[in-house]
Amino acid sequence: MKKTRSHSFIQEKETAWEPAGEGVTRQIMGYDGQIMLVKVKFTKGAIGTPHTHYHTQTTYVASGVFEFTVNGEKQIVKAGDGIYMEPDAEHGCICLEAGILIDCFSPMRADFLKL
Repeated sequence: MKKTRSHSFIQEKETAWEPAGEGVTRQIMGYDGQIMLVKVKFTKGAIGTPHTHYHTQTTYVASGVFEFTVNGEKQIVKAGDGIYMEPDAEHGCICLEAGILIDCFSPMRADFLKL
């Protein structure tokens, strides 16, 4: 049985940006069954539709400005800030200034993979 995991090195220029909503694209930057790192690019005004999932998620704001809502609590976050979403927490965002989020999931988001 083949193990589900990414290559050891993931080059940005060789990794496709996948559509993830209107004005939102993502690159999967590494994963195995326990963890996944995803880079998510937003244009200004793009919406990360509120949703839930059983994965633990933590997000780092690499650039831009976002209004995040986690379990009904809203806050503006900027480059250098982080957000933690416990399993099944409803969360979403509105991009106020174009930017990039770095999402880490545990376990990996199998639904993001084209297996």
